[in-house]
Amino acid sequence: MTHTVEKIGGTSMSRVNELRDTLIIGNRKGADLYGRIFVVSAFGGITDLLLEHKKSGKAGVYAAFASSDSDHGWHEALDRVSDAMVAAHKAVLDHPGDIERADAFVHDRILGARNCLIDLQRLCTYGHFRLSEHMLQTRELLSGLGEAHSAFVTALMLQRAGVNARFVDLSGWRDEGDVSLDERIEGAMKDIDPAAEMPIVTGYAQCAEGLMREFDRGYSEVTFSRLASMTGAREAIIHKEFHLSSADPKLVGQDAVRKLGRTNYDVADQLSNLGMEAIHPKAAKTLRQSGVPLRVTNAFEPEDPGTLIDDQPADGPNVEIVTGLDLFALELFEQDMVGAKGYDSAVLDILTRHNVRIVSKVSNANTVTHYVDSSLKVLRRVEKDLVERYPSARVTSRAISMVAAVGRDLNGLAVLSRGLNALADNGLEAIGATQGPRPVDVQFIVEREVMQPAIKALHHALIENSDSGLLKAA
Repeated sequence: MTHTVEKIGGTSMSRVNELRDTLIIGNRKGADLYGRIFVVSAFGGITDLLLEHKKSGKAGVYAAFASSDSDHGWHEALDRVSDAMVAAHKAVLDHPGDIERADAFVHDRILGARNCLIDLQRLCTYGHFRLSEHMLQTRELLSGLGEAHSAFVTALMLQRAGVNARFVDLSGWRDEGDVSLDERIEGAMKDIDPAAEMPIVTGYAQCAEGLMREFDRGYSEVTFSRLASMTGAREAIIHKEFHLSSADPKLVGQDAVRKLGRTNYDVADQLSNLGMEAIHPKAAKTLRQSGVPLRVTNAFEPEDPGTLIDDQPADGPNVEIVTGLDLFALELFEQDMVGAKGYDSAVLDILTRHNVRIVSKVSNANTVTHYVDSSLKVLRRVEKDLVERYPSARVTSRAISMVAAVGRDLNGLAVLSRGLNALADNGLEAIGATQGPRPVDVQFIVEREVMQPAIKALHHALIENSDSGLLKAA
């Protein structure tokens, strides 16, 4: 256990030339350069162009290929990917020879993907084959292009700087056979000595399990965690472009936020549920079961140790973070629900069928309310199915936000009552509030337009004031 496995995200990858001189090399020389395995994401924005934009949903190559009635849409989208890849590596590479090799790499991979999609399209003109049956494999093929490009470019850049870096391609490009994720990693790493060379590994790994089937765009963290577990890493490190802090510094102020410093996997799971992923929950589970601690750092402050995430309990009760998420409240009201069974399970079945993520829920004698993370379009389909299932029920939905106070141990802090008072003191009203028996989070439901002021009010009352000794366990 002498090495670390470290992941660099897409936004940070777009400045990998800066990271070369600080995070990756810095003042290290000789043997001190090694004992580190880097897992890299695609350069910022590339995966959006390959698949679809993560936030806006704007179509990339995958979406254009899936819906296009002609060749033109996805071909043009693939050309845009090629141009963006070339621009990305020209921004970080200095040597003309390295740029030439990177250009050739992009040309080869894009041409190969284009020919594959053309052949698939042609094959599916025959009645025996359905394009829909091959879309998952198509999504995987396209995803792997981004990470393969960034890993190849990073290895080139480091080799030019005198580092014995090796490009490790887990994307299965032109490989024969179908192997498991463990077999893919084991085969790629078997001849590599991290003590003498620096592996630069693709965040995407092609395998029989199909990472995108379960994890979609969270696949790079799954690869990262499995690699750390299988190689017996001393520590798994995620380098982000910010510290894991008590709130968004842009919202509450740089001087007001506190770097977490230390927390546990339980808090990481709560943050993931609220859309603020420190790490994908399944990746966290792998590290947790393997006994590998996780560290989250700011990639551009390499001297700062960041935040350590392990299984250790807190030294004492404390609110560690306040965050929020825009959601919809889906409400089913049925007067005949009192004493009857099955309503809740029926709602769950319909939400599952439409692949709607449930963040939280509350219920009383005749009402079940689910707070869901969904698009309005999908939610309308859910409402339609619920009305068909329960014609006499009243089904409604409304846009709301959830603001949560999270910590390893909230015992004795009266977070619920203090939080409600803090909102009221700032002229804000909570639509609802929930606190479960496990003292790890308290959720406040507010109107969307007051989410940001609610986060500021709760952070000031529950975290900033606690620094001054004003908030203590009862």
